[in-house]
Amino acid sequence: MSEITPEVIEQHNLTPEEYEKIKTILDREPSFTELGIFSVMWSEHCSYKSSRIHLKRLPTTGERVIVPPGENAGVVDIGDGWCVAFKVESHNHPSFIEPFQGAATGVGGILRDVFTMGARPIAAMNSLRFGPLSPQESTNGTRPTTKMVANRNKSILKGVVEGIAHYGNCFGVPTIAGEVVFDEAYSLNPLVNAFALGLLREDQIFFGKASGIGNPVMYVGAKTGRDGIHGATMASAEFDDEALEKRPTVQVGDPFLEKLLLEACLEAMRSGAIEGIQDMGAAGLTSSSVEMADRAGTGLELDLTLVPQRESNMTAYEMLLSESQERMLIVAKSGREKELVEIFNKWDLDAVVIGKVVEGNRFKVLHNGELMADLPVDKLTDEAPLYDRPKTAHDTSGMAKKPLPSNEDLDSRDLKEDLKTLLRSPNICSKKFVYEQYDHMVRTNTAVLPGADAGVVRIKETRRAVSMCLDGNGRFSAINPKEGAKLTVAEAARNNVCVGAKPIAVTNCLNFASPERPKIMWAFSETIDGMKEACETFDTPVISGNVSFYNETDGDGVLPTPTIGMVGLIEDVTKIVTQGFKNDGDVIALLGPSESTLAGGEFAYSVLGMKTEEMIANGDLPKVDLDVEKRVQDACLALSGKGLINSAHDCADGGLGVALAEQCFSSLNDEKSGAKIDLKSGRGKCETVFGEWPSRIIVTFDPKNSAEVEAIATESGCSFEIIGTVEGASLEISVSEEPVLSAEVEELQQAWNNSLETHLER
Repeated sequence: MSEITPEVIEQHNLTPEEYEKIKTILDREPSFTELGIFSVMWSEHCSYKSSRIHLKRLPTTGERVIVPPGENAGVVDIGDGWCVAFKVESHNHPSFIEPFQGAATGVGGILRDVFTMGARPIAAMNSLRFGPLSPQESTNGTRPTTKMVANRNKSILKGVVEGIAHYGNCFGVPTIAGEVVFDEAYSLNPLVNAFALGLLREDQIFFGKASGIGNPVMYVGAKTGRDGIHGATMASAEFDDEALEKRPTVQVGDPFLEKLLLEACLEAMRSGAIEGIQDMGAAGLTSSSVEMADRAGTGLELDLTLVPQRESNMTAYEMLLSESQERMLIVAKSGREKELVEIFNKWDLDAVVIGKVVEGNRFKVLHNGELMADLPVDKLTDEAPLYDRPKTAHDTSGMAKKPLPSNEDLDSRDLKEDLKTLLRSPNICSKKFVYEQYDHMVRTNTAVLPGADAGVVRIKETRRAVSMCLDGNGRFSAINPKEGAKLTVAEAARNNVCVGAKPIAVTNCLNFASPERPKIMWAFSETIDGMKEACETFDTPVISGNVSFYNETDGDGVLPTPTIGMVGLIEDVTKIVTQGFKNDGDVIALLGPSESTLAGGEFAYSVLGMKTEEMIANGDLPKVDLDVEKRVQDACLALSGKGLINSAHDCADGGLGVALAEQCFSSLNDEKSGAKIDLKSGRGKCETVFGEWPSRIIVTFDPKNSAEVEAIATESGCSFEIIGTVEGASLEISVSEEPVLSAEVEELQQAWNNSLETHLER
């Protein structure tokens, strides 16, 4: 047995105090295998020891919530006995070390989380963040983006996208929406957040519980190898110069095998022979066993000698901590093991009884006849360390501020060229390089293609459809984490509303740097408070999610980046709305306030060249009034529900100018349409056209419906302003009747269309 030295304890990411607590719990020294079990179960990734105290503040219940947080995925009711299960999770650390396999296995893991609940996955999304694709100088002491770093960022992006495409396409799930964002904070710290949604009947939900004393515990799926060992502990520590040497901790996925596993699991579930089922995700066999026992209040006995292995001479430690992919743990109903073995063997999958459910709360592990671990289940879960870490508000007083230019200077600019610069910028340009690698039509349920405000899939046996989007804004959250979180939730809800869907529930992926830094924990706590306030306003409970800490390399961390996965419900699939202009002569109107600001926005970043650090120092950003936001969304939903609007589009990055351009040449349109716009404003022309503000939706409608549209907006308490008409082949914008921008739609589309590919080829 390996000697447990201070160095060994540190290698397991345990503090000396945590190790002393382990010895107190056991009243003895742990074995090396037991130390490994504690290290993964008490890791930040598995135990949420720094975040649990804050996560409890989030709203998690509602009339549609069937399964709240705590299971593999949350479940909500969508009517007529149908439910959807969904979740988002991070695979940030593995994707930095090995982009292709890290991203691919992130997709595989989130798909298993969904079909473990008994749901067939019908849609996937991803939220991706990378460092700049071109060299940039440092600002305020930030790490410069050298040519080598820019090339590394390109390599990570290409590998991640290929990995997502490979796994999702081979498995057969459409990837229908997502986001791709670039900022210097994500150089060497990419964020890869994967989302999956599945469909199931309410009376066919399965849970990860080891219920029924004497029931057999079965291992099914792929054989166990040495890949992924210490994956959970790796994801609970920051990186350094030796990060790339951690490649052995990245799992290797097989999407074709996972497809077989899906079909076998769903068939086994229909047989009625399963008592409980759990994905072997982070911490592999250890976490799945312990979590199933904990939920049921039982004990488990496992014999690792029986575990199917693809490598020779594996130790108990290696088998327990391996994160080999495409594996599930099943608690079968006693006497029905043979039935399950036959089902899985039919799909060419291993299915072996490796243990049983026992009374008490002990987790016992045997290997080659030797007792390798004997641990109390509750001490591994409920009594994992819980930290209320110190919090200190971020102090910007010592940071150099860089004020925005005056309105006089801004208004002398060529706004047409500025619009083209925005449309070419990596954060706004077409992401078709990414989503065209994904199969977004497999299973033929996709009702709205990638590139819209939200993705939509039909529920074929009903008139309903489900919408979904992923949204985040690390820059806003870095400037003000509470306001940034509120803005992100509001935008996610707004994106669903723009396709005609009522928002119903949220999953989140909270990406932060080290929780051991007080300013990070302050930002995390503020983020939770902002999410809570916004989710309560929109009646969108948080039903699942993930916290990803330690996203930093050599002390440089990511921006506080809460990613919100919002799901909405469309009662009548014929009422779906898309963003592109439809008919010449349609009226263009703005729902919501006319305010705008360039502070913290994409114009300042991509056109003026301000760095995120400079925006943080300035401390200014748009602030959402949640009551106003709710009224705007209610008005848009009422209009789409009555079939009165022909298009709707969220006004976000780049303000009205970018939103209107996107509506002119929407990738969802067969034809391009121009527009003639007149904006009324008491601010500068540049700020009016490119400034950002929440709670704004651009809608179009037939002129004959103008009175009814305005009446519904007024009844909802929503500001309403007609700003133009759909006409011609160019976008012409005036401010208070003064022409400020005129550009052919074709010219704008060319600027937007292939920009990402150009950046990648440089």
